[in-house]
Amino acid sequence: MPLSSDQLAEIEAQRAQSHPTRRVVAEGMEDHLYTAHQVLDHGFVRVIDYMGDDAAICQAARVSYGKGTKSVQNDEGLIRYLMRHWHSTPFEMCEIKLHVKLPVFVARQWIRHRTANVNEYSARYSILDREFYIPAPDHVAAQSEVNNQGRGDALQGEEAARVLEMLKADSARCYDNYEAMINQDGQQGLARELARMNLPANIYTQWYWKVDLHNLFHFLRLRADPHAQYEIRVYADMMCKIVADWVPFAYRAFEDYRLGAVNLSAQMVDSLRRMLAGETVTQENSGMTAREWREFEAVIREG
Repeated sequence: MPLSSDQLAEIEAQRAQSHPTRRVVAEGMEDHLYTAHQVLDHGFVRVIDYMGDDAAICQAARVSYGKGTKSVQNDEGLIRYLMRHWHSTPFEMCEIKLHVKLPVFVARQWIRHRTANVNEYSARYSILDREFYIPAPDHVAAQSEVNNQGRGDALQGEEAARVLEMLKADSARCYDNYEAMINQDGQQGLARELARMNLPANIYTQWYWKVDLHNLFHFLRLRADPHAQYEIRVYADMMCKIVADWVPFAYRAFEDYRLGAVNLSAQMVDSLRRMLAGETVTQENSGMTAREWREFEAVIREG
C-alpha cells in the first residue's frame, strides 16, 4: 500500500497524540485510530473518529444515564434482544468516521448506500494520482453462467495474461493522455474538471465516510456477504474486524442474527415444518418457484 512519506508522518503524529476526555472511549477502537489497514493493491481503510460503544447502545435503549447497576451480562443480553427483534434506533447512537481509499468502480457501488455522510477527493480541484486497481491473476474471472451480475471461474493461460496486459496498458494510456491534456507547458491546458472524464473506473479515489452503527451493519450485511463482488467485499471484511473491536457485543449479535442468519419466506417455513413432521416436500407441492426452491435447498442442505 503506497503511502507517501508525508502521509506516514501525519499518521504517526496523529497516533502519538493523546487527549484527556470525559467522553466514553472504546479501547479496542483506540488501537485502530488513524492506522491505515491495507485493502486491495493500493487501497486502505482507517478510522478517523468514532462515538459510542456497547454501553451507549444500552444507555439509549434504557433511556437513562450511566451504567447504573446493570451487569455486563445484562448489557450483552439486551443488545442481543435489540438485534433479534430489529430495534434499530439504539444502534444509531454509535457513529464512525472512516478515511477510505478505493477504486472508482467500487466507490460507485458503495455510494448506493445513501445513509452516510460522504466527502470525496475532488478531481475538479486536484490531480488524481497514477494509481489503478489491477486484479491479481486469480481474480481475473469469466462471466458467471448462472448469475448475470457475478463472475465464474478464473481465466487461464494466455487469455488471463492478455486481459491483465490490456488493463495495465489502457490504464497507463488514459493517464498519460490525462496528464497531457492538463499540462500547461506551452499550452493553455484542458480544465481538470473536463480532463478527468478520460480516466478509467479502476483509478483510485478517496473519501471520508461517516455513518451510524445501524446503517453500517446494513452495509456490512450486504457487502460482507459471500455473494458480494470481491472488490467491495474485502473492504467490508476489513471493516468487520474494526467493528468487532469497537462494539464486541453488538458485533457478535450482528454476526448471529444478520451476517450468519437467513431469511425464510412463509412458504419456506411451512415446507420446513412439513419436512420435520415427516412429509415429503418437493418444489411442486411447496408453493415456491424453481428459483425459490433452489435457494431453500441451499439453506437446508448446506454442510
